[in-house]
Amino acid sequence: MTNIRAAARPSNLNAGMEPLAAFATQMGELETALDSLSGVLGDKAARTLPRLKKELSSFEPCITLLGQVKSGKTSLVNAMGGWADLLPSDVNPWTSVVTSLHLTPGDQRVETSARFQFMTEQEWDRLLTKGGRIGEMAGRAGAESELQKIQTQIEQMRERSRSRLGRKFELLMGQTHEYEYFDKNLIERYICLGDDFDLEPGMDGDDTQGRFADITRSADLYLNSQSVPIPLCLRDTPGVNDTFMMREQVTIQAIRDSRICVVVLSASQALTSVDMGLIRMISNLKSREVVIFVNRIDELADPARQIPEIEASIRQTLDTHHGPKDAEIIFGSAYWAGKVLTGELEEMEPASGAALLNWAEANPEAANSEQSSQNMVWELSGLPALLRSISTRIVKDLGAPLLARVASSAITLVTGQQAARSIMINGAAQGSNLSMHDIKTRFDQIAASNLQALEEDIDTVFLAYRDRADRAHATFISRASHSLIEHLERWGEECVWEYDPAGLRLLLKSAYSVMSSRVQTTALARYEQAVQEVAELLYTGFGSAVEGIQISVPEVPLVASPVALGQTIALDFNDSWWSSWWRRTRGYKAFVKSFQKLICAETEDFMTQLKFVQTADAHTNTVARLRTFFDEQRDILMEIADHSRQGNDMQKLFSNEDEQQRQQTTDTALSTLKKYTA
Repeated sequence: MTNIRAAARPSNLNAGMEPLAAFATQMGELETALDSLSGVLGDKAARTLPRLKKELSSFEPCITLLGQVKSGKTSLVNAMGGWADLLPSDVNPWTSVVTSLHLTPGDQRVETSARFQFMTEQEWDRLLTKGGRIGEMAGRAGAESELQKIQTQIEQMRERSRSRLGRKFELLMGQTHEYEYFDKNLIERYICLGDDFDLEPGMDGDDTQGRFADITRSADLYLNSQSVPIPLCLRDTPGVNDTFMMREQVTIQAIRDSRICVVVLSASQALTSVDMGLIRMISNLKSREVVIFVNRIDELADPARQIPEIEASIRQTLDTHHGPKDAEIIFGSAYWAGKVLTGELEEMEPASGAALLNWAEANPEAANSEQSSQNMVWELSGLPALLRSISTRIVKDLGAPLLARVASSAITLVTGQQAARSIMINGAAQGSNLSMHDIKTRFDQIAASNLQALEEDIDTVFLAYRDRADRAHATFISRASHSLIEHLERWGEECVWEYDPAGLRLLLKSAYSVMSSRVQTTALARYEQAVQEVAELLYTGFGSAVEGIQISVPEVPLVASPVALGQTIALDFNDSWWSSWWRRTRGYKAFVKSFQKLICAETEDFMTQLKFVQTADAHTNTVARLRTFFDEQRDILMEIADHSRQGNDMQKLFSNEDEQQRQQTTDTALSTLKKYTA
């Protein structure tokens, strides 16, 4: 590991993390309030507390970085984590490893553990037998030369893996390797392809660089970090422009698992046609989910003049290709940040140093002469601006809703407990003909009927969405087929026809957006109905004694963005692909029939992802939130039932010398909780 000299470390390494630091304080305050309640709540009501505390403690926002190979993503992850040389930044393009860096606040920078997951047999077989996604496309489009090239590369990769792993090769499929430590050599062994070389005497074969890289699917590294105020996960994805398109799938999955993406571009080629795969991915995200970091401004001759031009070009490209509107764009240099962390400012390349001075003159606020040179360069590197943008989004979109959700559940517990005590003092509700058995039975009926109704409501929304998606798909194929016929009639079979699939993606994105909105509206209505029915049952069963219970409507989980739409299909490729398809097709009817068959096969995978996989996730999350609500309310109901059975035992209640202290603790906790639900 790189040892950072104390004198060289910038004192503003935490710059940009201020929103997260404030949020960490709020989390601590809320956790303290929950801890104080453990001694004052009844046994049944208190069962919810560990779940609420776990929800707080397990909060680990994930930031996914994506971009081209060699855009500097890995160097940026290292800088964001405060370690200049943590992850290897020279990963060979043949690797397909998503590396997640899990940072935990800690005074000492200590690596704690590592986990490496290997490909499954199915993933490996798909790569070998079909050439992966790109091999499947080449086969369908008749690109025999492309397919042969892919097969040759795969054979080389397979033989290399077998020579490295021997008989272990088949046994490792689908397995996981775990370590209680990690270092650079260990990381390189799993995610970095090295040269094939003979082992030196006494050298263990397991120690060779890149030994497992061909079959490693993902890597998780866990360590303490002084620079983060709350746990964070930085997910480094391989570049999207690779040969086998294996990493496209794992990158899409990484984006789905994250609510914040940092798109890393190189200043020298900001956003070019080569980045179309990248544009397709981010075009399906909301603006608040995307931050664009233009790296390597240290390579520009005149950053002050060139950066405004680059920004204008990026925005124009995003607008042309229906990218996220008003996406935040930040310029910086992971190279400068790395030099600060290693204390090597004096060893900076002359051209990079000249670019730094140029950029400093254009940014007098960052280049404050009162700062140390380390702090000044750290600001100019763009890292504080990037961290501030990420921190603000985490707090606003993820953190604040979490605190409100936990606090609301806790308030319901506390006010339910207060109502239970009131019933114990005043006796069972007067005028109610319902027994406790009747109340419990009705509650279970309310829970079952609302959960079933929610599932049916959501399924109805999904059914309409799938129908609309299928119609959009059919409309696209019909339009494209007509365009193909018109082309053939006008230009004949010698001129190659091209067709942009952007229309299909827009139609499907629109259908998905409508579905997401309807799921939110439908779920909210059902959540509100459930709250109303539970409140009415409590009042019917216990009367005015339960009027103080504050039951909040659960927050509806967000539906994930349709990132599967970013998957590459044959229509996205350039002339060479279509030329081969065109040459092997003859006759108007044959062209149309072959085209329709090709596109149906090409789009089958992402249509399945959009129609069934992502909707299944939305279904699970939405129903789970309502089920958790009923579990909490059931515990409160049981608590009230226990106190109700104790009747008018006021003497027992007030003989407890700690009762006044318990009430004071409850009031204090309630006051704290209400701060986060306002």
